[in-house]
Amino acid sequence: MRRSWKRLLVRGRLAAAVLIWLAPGLAATAALAGPQPSSEAAAQAWCFGNKDPAQRIGGCSFLLALRKLREKQRAGASLNRGGAFLESNDLDRAIADFTDVIKYEPMRAKGLANRGEAYRRKGDVAAAIADLDRAIALDPRDAIAYYNRGIAHSDRGEPDLAIADYNEAIRFSPKDAWYYNNRGNSYIDAKQPDRAMADYDTSLRLDPRYAPAYGNRARLFRDRGDIDRALADLDQSLRLDPAGYRDYYARGNLHLGRQDYPRAFDDFSNAIKFNAKYAAALNARCLTRVILGQAQQALADCEQSLQWKPDDPYTLDSRGICRMKLGELDAAIADFDAALKINPKLPSSLYGRGVARRKKGDADAAQADIAREFAPYGVE
Repeated sequence: MRRSWKRLLVRGRLAAAVLIWLAPGLAATAALAGPQPSSEAAAQAWCFGNKDPAQRIGGCSFLLALRKLREKQRAGASLNRGGAFLESNDLDRAIADFTDVIKYEPMRAKGLANRGEAYRRKGDVAAAIADLDRAIALDPRDAIAYYNRGIAHSDRGEPDLAIADYNEAIRFSPKDAWYYNNRGNSYIDAKQPDRAMADYDTSLRLDPRYAPAYGNRARLFRDRGDIDRALADLDQSLRLDPAGYRDYYARGNLHLGRQDYPRAFDDFSNAIKFNAKYAAALNARCLTRVILGQAQQALADCEQSLQWKPDDPYTLDSRGICRMKLGELDAAIADFDAALKINPKLPSSLYGRGVARRKKGDADAAQADIAREFAPYGVE
């Protein structure tokens, strides 16, 4: 099955909070031009309380506009406003605030640690690790700083360094389930699946309602060929997190492999519902729709997938199949040609192009394509 086994591991709390006042959940958006406090006392309560990001931003901004603030107070307000910007994924503003924290209180580790996380989310992993190195040097017992640096090392393709950081995070905070989940992911990257399984099991013993560990353990069961247990874990993950689009996609692929096409279609549709730009799920639903006899709708899914991920050979291949089912043989051959230009050994495109050429009456060219596809097996 094409690309159905691609691993999509789910991290733990991607935006681990290191701020004193930062709520643990990651808000999707914040009304940055939202409510304004009516007094300095209200601003204090908003800035330093467990308010939503928009209120914290409003309260901290009110305080930061006051000239009478001492540097330590200014650093505290900037730290909390930066945290609210980080929750809102407004990374540039978050970085600016954390930079002010570092300016006013250069020995305050949390400013460096949070700026490092903001840099990581922006994709500047080198800057992230540099800040987190400094933060850990200032506060060598900060479990979340180790955890965030572990994610940064993982982002940079350094699983051994990531594992070392997760080990430290676990040493200082041994009951946090997401630390074990992320270390399990890095063990997968380090080609140590047994250790990964042990970490996912430990994570779920600590928190039986922790959806990411179920999804990641399911992928290990899948890779071991234990499809029933993989499906059971994905079912549980999606009960706990009904918006888990990656796990809908993974479960859909398992149903597709079992030729349970209606269930596969439903799972791919749910993945797309929760992430409309999920190109892989659109491609998978495209292929499923072809099998279900819905070639025209399938073509629309492939077109949408290619909008988000242009020149993907697997989706070009799927679109070629759609076009062949619709009788558009020249267009199908063009798609198979394009797929093979990117991936010259893609078997389904070689075979599909051979079938399309045969339908057009070009038997010699068809035979050449089909022979190339079966050449590794010694079949002529």
